[in-house]
Amino acid sequence: MSQFDKLAKLVGEVGARGEPNHPVTLTLPSEQEILISRVFDAPPERVFRAHVDPKALADWWGPREYVNTVDRWEPRKGGAWRIVQRAPDSTEHPFRGVFQEVVPSKRLTWTFEYERLPGHVLTETMTFEPEPGGRTKLTVHAVFPSQEDRNGMLASGMEWGMREGYERLDDLLDRGA
Repeated sequence: MSQFDKLAKLVGEVGARGEPNHPVTLTLPSEQEILISRVFDAPPERVFRAHVDPKALADWWGPREYVNTVDRWEPRKGGAWRIVQRAPDSTEHPFRGVFQEVVPSKRLTWTFEYERLPGHVLTETMTFEPEPGGRTKLTVHAVFPSQEDRNGMLASGMEWGMREGYERLDDLLDRGA
């Protein structure tokens, strides 16, 4: 990969395969919110399934160099979830939460907490909207307990991890998942 390709990938203009991708749109509607949207070239049923199937989720969630282990995954109201991401340097990043709403192919709401910073729990709602051509617009609405928590998430590299994760999800969907 050339230096230009690396730079373009970093700023989200070109995907990992060197093809134009769908940009991630990130806005800050209030001091305690993040709103993210992204279009995928697959229908809502498939994009939703990739979010609730633990094997599929482990294949795409987060940065490319990270390996995910799904320790617990109960995609139903009140069900718990826990994922551990292992970075290239073997550092583990454990996340957990509780599913609050699961509406197949339409909406998924869960709490989200980084275990190494307990007590900072946010709520994420993901909506899966059909788009023309069999595509899906995914919107993620994250509500934080404070502006400091929101800003900490932004400073953590979350946007980079999400962009790479969505590129990985593109790859998974291209393979028919």
